[in-house]
Amino acid sequence: MILVLDLCYRENSLSRDEFVRPIERHLQNAGTPFATRHYTAVGAPEIEAADAAIICGTALQDTGFAEHPERFKWLSEFKRPVLGISSGMRVLAAAFGGGIEPCCEIGMTEIRVLIPDPLFAGKEDFFAYELHEQAVQAPNGFISLAASDRCLQAIRHHSLPLYGTLFHPEVRNEWIIERFLKLVGTAQ
Repeated sequence: MILVLDLCYRENSLSRDEFVRPIERHLQNAGTPFATRHYTAVGAPEIEAADAAIICGTALQDTGFAEHPERFKWLSEFKRPVLGISSGMRVLAAAFGGGIEPCCEIGMTEIRVLIPDPLFAGKEDFFAYELHEQAVQAPNGFISLAASDRCLQAIRHHSLPLYGTLFHPEVRNEWIIERFLKLVGTAQ
């Protein structure tokens, strides 16, 4: 079961349709079992039951999740696959001590793959949809996988299957979610 984490400012917000529902739809189409929880409602039972987690993005000004880093401490001990998307990448990086820096990108942006990785296998560059005002500084123990001309776009933990993308693969690059599911072992 994939734990889908909703970072939107409140449970069942209108933003959920834009940032969470596309991930749910993709998992449904892949036949992958999942449970969606708002970040304020995640507890030990959901975390223990999850085979992996996808942490969804949020709207530009929706940064309330960042005021509660204690809610994400579990990520540093999770040891199972995680895909943090946009704000989810910020959450993942912060759980491991990474910082943020200004970097506004909205719309389609060219992404360059920096080092080979199963998530981007066969790709040297591609265009992806961006919607962010801040970028992540990779924490210690993470590898920079991809970048735009302006900032870091994807990271992976050096030994654990923990990934972050600053861009939104659910918009124009669903193949990344499919590859993540294959890494998890839930793709059919």
